[in-house]
Amino acid sequence: MRRERLEDMVRGWFVGNFSPTLYATNAVEVGVKPYPAGFTEEPHFHKVATEITVIVSGECELNGERFSAGDIVVIEPWETTGFRALSDVTTVVVKMPGANDDKYLGVPEDRETTAC
Repeated sequence: MRRERLEDMVRGWFVGNFSPTLYATNAVEVGVKPYPAGFTEEPHFHKVATEITVIVSGECELNGERFSAGDIVVIEPWETTGFRALSDVTTVVVKMPGANDDKYLGVPEDRETTAC
């Protein structure tokens, strides 16, 4: 048995192609993501990966729709999502596959998308 700390992981990601990680793989990424109230994330999409987000605590908006603790959101490839924390919120995110460089800012119709 070993002990690690979430705050030592890369932005909460503890499974995936990160360093450090608890389990290195390109098959999936798993992270616990705490956000303070008011935090926003630019609209983005993935071309390859499906992203599953579980709202563990708090409330947030994704694409203007309100979600709270217990809600599960599935974002398929090419679907755009933006994020806003309405309160302090904690999520668990699973991204399959763990496709590196598969996050694009903007919407798919926008030819000016930027990989991040």
